[in-house]
Amino acid sequence: MNCEVALILEHKYEQLQQMSDDPMNQVSQVFEKSLQYVKRFSRYKNPDAVRQLCVLGNLCPETVEEAIAMVPSIKQRIVFDMQTKGRAHDDDAIERMLND
Repeated sequence: MNCEVALILEHKYEQLQQMSDDPMNQVSQVFEKSLQYVKRFSRYKNPDAVRQLCVLGNLCPETVEEAIAMVPSIKQRIVFDMQTKGRAHDDDAIERMLND
């Protein structure tokens, strides 16, 4: 997923910036353009949510119940998001994630 690649590239970019005193550690244009691309087309920004989505994407659950059984913390995450963002029923939110 673009959001997971964005997290990885951002981490690598930070590492390269810390070593920027060495002229051999310049960031290539390809790297920068790749980072810009995945950030632009990354729908999810929260690192914890990205990790959970990637786990779900790899496991490919077909139902909400199966998703919760595989990744119990996803239900807690959705409930937290509902409380902070005022979303509707948590199973509906998980269903939307599975459909996405």
